[in-house]
Amino acid sequence: MGSKERILRLKEETRTKILDAALDIVQKEGWQSLSMRKIADEIEYTAPIIYEYFPNKEGILLELTRRGYLILAKDIREARDSHQLPADKMEAMWIAYWNFAFANKEFYQLMYGVDMVCCTVKNSLAEAENVGNMLAEVIESLFVKKPVSDDDICMKYYTYWSIIHGLISINLVRPNGRTTDDINQQILKDAIKGITLSINS
Repeated sequence: MGSKERILRLKEETRTKILDAALDIVQKEGWQSLSMRKIADEIEYTAPIIYEYFPNKEGILLELTRRGYLILAKDIREARDSHQLPADKMEAMWIAYWNFAFANKEFYQLMYGVDMVCCTVKNSLAEAENVGNMLAEVIESLFVKKPVSDDDICMKYYTYWSIIHGLISINLVRPNGRTTDDINQQILKDAIKGITLSINS
C-alpha cells in the first residue's frame, strides 16, 4: 500500500472513530449531551482535529443520519424481498421499520426528530429518499386500478407513516408508559392491514 492510500485509509478510520464516539456518547447520555469537546475527549484527540473532519456538530449529525438511513434501507429491503405478495411485503416492510426504531433508538430519534430539542438535519438525503422510494413502489403495486397517480401514492404513504411513526413516538417518548409488545404488535398489524385494505375499497 502506497503512502497516499495509507493516508486516505487513516483519514477514513479517524472519521469513523469520530462518528462511533458520537454515537457512543448519545447512547449513554442522550442527544442533548453531544458536543465536539465530548467527542474529542472520548477519542483522546484535541477538538481542532475533529474540526478537520467535520465543520461543526451538524456535520456529524448529518453523517449519523445518513448511516441510520442506510441501516433502515437494508432492513426494509430484506423484509420486502422475503415476501411475494404486495400486501405481505407492505406489512413486513413497516414491521421492519418498527423494529429498526426500537433496535436503533438513537438513530430513529435523530432521523425523525423524536424527543429532541431541535432537529437541524434535513431529511432530504438520498439515503432517506431511497427508503421512501422502496415503500412507495410497494404501495403502488397494491393498487388494482392502474396507472396510479403520485398524489394517491403519497397520500397512502403518509397515512401508513403517520400512524406507525405516531405509535413509535409514543413508545419512545414514554418508555415507562409503554404498552406491552404484544399489544403494540397487534395495533401495528391492524393499522397496516386496515390501510392496505382501504387502498382498493
